[in-house]
Amino acid sequence: MYINKAMVYGNLTRDPEIRAIPSGQQVASFSLATNRVWKDKSGAKQESVDYHNIVLYARLAELAAQYLKKGSSVFIEGRMQTRSWDDPASGGKKYRTEIVADTMQFGPRASGTGAGGSYAPESTTKSSAPASQPEALETIEYPQEDINPDDIPF
Repeated sequence: MYINKAMVYGNLTRDPEIRAIPSGQQVASFSLATNRVWKDKSGAKQESVDYHNIVLYARLAELAAQYLKKGSSVFIEGRMQTRSWDDPASGGKKYRTEIVADTMQFGPRASGTGAGGSYAPESTTKSSAPASQPEALETIEYPQEDINPDDIPF
């Protein structure tokens, strides 16, 4: 058995583009940026960014169009797929690798008001209770020193 599974968590680089295929099904596409931070041999901090093309169908496409925008964070699980076509402008063959999403989880909002399923349109979230201050989140303090691989017992 073979496995084709992709999991990415990052920020949208542009608003989702939604369209309908001939069958009438909704399709949304956007690009997701993920980054990686590490220290090189000299101890200098390095960072690289990767961009992933994401495609969502049906209800996921509708949710993405409704709740996601440029800068939103989202966790996507899906499968990798590469499409190819002949480009009439250049006369060559073009390729595009995408992640076709099976599941999507929203990340925290930019305003810091929560995560997950707390995305309801503003008009439906009327409450008579006064607004309260958000609770401070506990943070994990990580040690600043580097881990020596020789100290790991396995």
